[in-house]
Amino acid sequence: MSKRAGGILTGRGPRDGEGRIFLSFRRTRFFLIGLCLFFLPAAHAFAVEETLKLPDLIREALKNNPEIHVAEARANGSIHRIPQATSLADPMVMMGYENEGTDSFYTFDRETKGMPADSRWMFSLSQMFPYPGKLALKGEMATRDAESLKAMADATRLATEVRVKELYHDLFLAYTNIDLITDQAALFSRVEDAALARYAAGMAPQQEVLMAQTEKYMLLEREEMEKQKIQSLKAMLNASLGRDALSPLGRPEKPQNIIKPYRLDELIQLSHDRYPMIKSREKMVNAAEAKIRMAKKEYYPDFTIGTGYFARSSQFPDMWNLTATMNIPIFYKTKQREGVLEAEASLMEARRNVEATKLMASSALRDNHAMLKTAENLMALYREGLIPKAYQGFELALAGYVTGKIEAITAITRLKALIDYEFLYWRQFTDREKAAARLDGLAAITDYGADVK
Repeated sequence: MSKRAGGILTGRGPRDGEGRIFLSFRRTRFFLIGLCLFFLPAAHAFAVEETLKLPDLIREALKNNPEIHVAEARANGSIHRIPQATSLADPMVMMGYENEGTDSFYTFDRETKGMPADSRWMFSLSQMFPYPGKLALKGEMATRDAESLKAMADATRLATEVRVKELYHDLFLAYTNIDLITDQAALFSRVEDAALARYAAGMAPQQEVLMAQTEKYMLLEREEMEKQKIQSLKAMLNASLGRDALSPLGRPEKPQNIIKPYRLDELIQLSHDRYPMIKSREKMVNAAEAKIRMAKKEYYPDFTIGTGYFARSSQFPDMWNLTATMNIPIFYKTKQREGVLEAEASLMEARRNVEATKLMASSALRDNHAMLKTAENLMALYREGLIPKAYQGFELALAGYVTGKIEAITAITRLKALIDYEFLYWRQFTDREKAAARLDGLAAITDYGADVK
């Protein structure tokens, strides 16, 4: 009796004690099966979700994105500044009364009392005319500003399209990772089954079974993290689409595995010719050049033409006048000349902005082009070399573990390497698609929206 009890406590006694321990692991298996069944409704929910298509999402974003609406409203508003800039200043109308003497408030009616009075009512109209060419230059400046804002609106549309593509591919990766976790959990179940069988036969310690089960739990942990990432990505995607944050979104369909023949020199040339951000900066250069011409025009005076009419009493004839006034820019050293220097500095700034934007675009193109090529090479390496070899290594390790030739840690390590390669393959797939999206954006290549010209 005491010998049997001692055997149960040590785990090395009679077969009855070993059977009880084995029964506890059978219960653990049932617990894991129940846990999987608990997560099954969530997996089923993912399976029945509506399929998201990238072209439809981009069209919706281009139509409803709030940032695009703001940029378009700003560009449309700037168009109305052009006729304002080319219009003359408002004419000035003057009406007044001139009294004679100070002994009476109103002397215009003295004539009715036999007393002559030189009081009069005065009316005048004047109009200011800028020096010839100034209005045209103001209109050119306003036109270039409007064109710059229109290019900025195009840049916002391109940035929105790229943003939707990136979120779409990240969301696809999160769903793909969950699918991989489900598949790899089945492989860990094979290791667990082998560990349980070896333990039941007295060929393996308890630690090997616990090791396999722990790895399965770690996969469940990663699955929960991927589900949380899905919710975050959907919230950001809804914001880009102009939807409420709680609007339902389905599962992205797999992107078409089409490799575009990107040539870096062609992309850079396209970017310099078409990228809206560069075009906006170039329009700002044109506006700065017009501003210099306008500043030089300020050396010349503006003219104001006026006419007046003076109604007097019947004892005096009415009067009228015609006047012309002009400003004299005698303070040109501290005003007009400084204005020209300021405009020239603004032109230099605008030109440097164009150069900086081109360099930034070229650098980003080179970076993303290298990222795309690297991702393609790594995908080929994972797909054609590492993943098949890792799978073969796992199968051999599992077979060796079942027969007792190798340890459990070797089989688990081989399986974890296989899982890592699978995750890395799809990570590189996503990085490649996102890099391609950024290349399209920098080169102003649009697949689903209006082409930028």
